[in-house]
Amino acid sequence: MKTVRFGIIGFGHIGSQHAKEIIAGKVSGLTITAVADTDPARLKAAKEMLGESVKMFDSAEALIHSGEVDGVVIAVPHYLHPSLAEEAIRSGVHVLVEKPAGVYTKQVKRMNTTAQAHPDIVFCMDFNQRTNPLYGKVKDLLKSGELGEMKRVIWIITDWYRSQSYYDQGGWRATWDGEGGGVLLNQNPHNLDLWQWICGMPSRVRSQVYYGKHRKIEVEDDLYAVVEYPNGATGAYITTVGDAPGTNRLEIDGERGQIVVENNSLAFRRLRVPEPEFNRTWTKGLGKPEVWNCEVPVKGKYTSHAGILSNFADCILYGKKPIAPGAEGLNGLEISNAIHLSSCTGGDWVDVPVDDDLFLEKLQEHCKNPVTE
Repeated sequence: MKTVRFGIIGFGHIGSQHAKEIIAGKVSGLTITAVADTDPARLKAAKEMLGESVKMFDSAEALIHSGEVDGVVIAVPHYLHPSLAEEAIRSGVHVLVEKPAGVYTKQVKRMNTTAQAHPDIVFCMDFNQRTNPLYGKVKDLLKSGELGEMKRVIWIITDWYRSQSYYDQGGWRATWDGEGGGVLLNQNPHNLDLWQWICGMPSRVRSQVYYGKHRKIEVEDDLYAVVEYPNGATGAYITTVGDAPGTNRLEIDGERGQIVVENNSLAFRRLRVPEPEFNRTWTKGLGKPEVWNCEVPVKGKYTSHAGILSNFADCILYGKKPIAPGAEGLNGLEISNAIHLSSCTGGDWVDVPVDDDLFLEKLQEHCKNPVTE
């Protein structure tokens, strides 16, 4: 196989974006051979963009079983991600899943179990932010021990502004039974993935989530959460669609200093003497470790979706390692589900992994009786 015959399931905003990048030559190893969508207007748009040689299907299942594809990307409403991924995997078709992996952990765990039973099938997530060398460098600084053991992490991610008119366009977005969530499930999956990818998984979460606080929608549009990690480190996460201009600031404190990522730049304030050592040896009362403002080289290019698509092809063609293995889609969703579960059970601590059945029960209650602030 010299190229992967590639199918796009869902030709909406992101599906059509993938198509544009592939036909523009930004992606290596993929040739679009099929598109599936339930909307005839989208199939018409796909045919106009891609030409008569690309097969069109009015259902995902028809495309998966057509024999026209080696791999697919699933770019449909969130609830359908796991079931369609399972259908493809069982049919011998390689799968790239758009974020989020699903709406609730129980369905994603089932998808992961299916993938584990078919190790010959490439199964990836489109966590394109992992291709950003800035975040890759932060991960490296923690993994290498340069920052020492993590003590605290704070992420303020409030630049996901969305106006009421954005939601008034209708469709499945911003509804419990259509999308399954709001700012956490739509805008934040990439951030939640990076958070756990860099810092690891928290052991427990507590939160306050607001539903329809700033916009006339059913789902969450504002929240704050605190977390604890197995080593005793603490964290905080704040996000909303209602702030302008908003902030995107990731701050991580460790035994050997502090990392701040903001405005597409990385600052490393390194302690000359690690804090635990300074505390143990300092005898002069008031004082603190000397701080060095270090310039950290960040090399490489942020390749975003094109990088993930090319990596997906390389995994199939050459056995390369996935940038974002499909099984890791569960991690950020665990945090997201835990944030919801804590808030809807009175703001108490919720352990991670979450109680799958309890979260699904609460989600179903939201679907039946959506309540806004």
